[in-house]
Amino acid sequence: MSGQDWLDKDFYAVLGVSKDADAQEIKKAYRKKARQYHPDRHPDDPTAEETFKEIGEAYSVLNDPEQREQYDAIRAMGSGGARFSAGQGGPGGAGFEDIFSSMFGAGQGAPGGYAAGGGGGASPDLDDLLKMFGGQAGGGFGGGGPAGFQPGPSKGQDISARTRISFRDAALGTEIRLTVDGRTVTARIPAGVHDGQKIRLRGKGRPGPGGGPAGDLLLTLDVEEHPVWSADGANLKITVPVSFDEAVLGTTLSVPLLDGGTVSVKVPAGTPSGRTLRVRGKGLVTSKRTGDLHVSVQVAVPSHVEGKAKKAVEDLREALKGEEPRAGLAAAAAS
Repeated sequence: MSGQDWLDKDFYAVLGVSKDADAQEIKKAYRKKARQYHPDRHPDDPTAEETFKEIGEAYSVLNDPEQREQYDAIRAMGSGGARFSAGQGGPGGAGFEDIFSSMFGAGQGAPGGYAAGGGGGASPDLDDLLKMFGGQAGGGFGGGGPAGFQPGPSKGQDISARTRISFRDAALGTEIRLTVDGRTVTARIPAGVHDGQKIRLRGKGRPGPGGGPAGDLLLTLDVEEHPVWSADGANLKITVPVSFDEAVLGTTLSVPLLDGGTVSVKVPAGTPSGRTLRVRGKGLVTSKRTGDLHVSVQVAVPSHVEGKAKKAVEDLREALKGEEPRAGLAAAAAS
């Protein structure tokens, strides 16, 4: 996105927040708007997808403190908020546009400088002004004598984007292709990323002025939920149902793994519902460590029993009549 795009778009209005909104307000507004205008909720509205993209674009900028600061500065400049005054010995105040008209004025530039052709005044492109202020050593005002302003090589601007990936791709790592600033970018997503994580892709941003290095792409990841799997850092979590008799008498389960394999997990006799069993080294494999697999046991209670099954449960109740599973609960609650 160019500086001119930032000048033309009011991201605060897109999200429906004030210009002094904090990060939490911005995130809350984004989530509300994203749910409201998600294309899946408006299959017959051809404008829904474009609105959804605008919401994501606004959040990408306002959620990044550095990008937001640059955006606010550009918007203030475009609305006439940025003004400069003459030096102490100068007469009166010189406006922002007066200063730049003297730099880019009619026919005043020597070779290597910016000059409007044909003797007429021309307004410099906003991106050129931004590059001018971002110039590093070797570029600046009057840096080459009569040549006037000569920008030196500098790093290109960083850009932000968002993309959605599946839980499996986030857990195992993947390579994706996305379109940013009209360019197709290939990005390698490392294993073990989580929802909302930002990754920096070096050299995937805008080209550097004057032959400088390209900027970076700051990519925010939205990870979809999985119906079975979840993750806590590098640890994988899964809930496995067991029957009543398996929980009471114990059993060995064949538990699926994310890579398609299985692992045997022993359930000790008398395991209560909700207990977590850990299998070391069967979690996510990241560049930093290998996590564990956490298997949460959930006892499945039959919704209807009759005949021999009902009689067996009644006999069990009679046999366990002396046990009180809630013993001490009232006293503990009152303490």
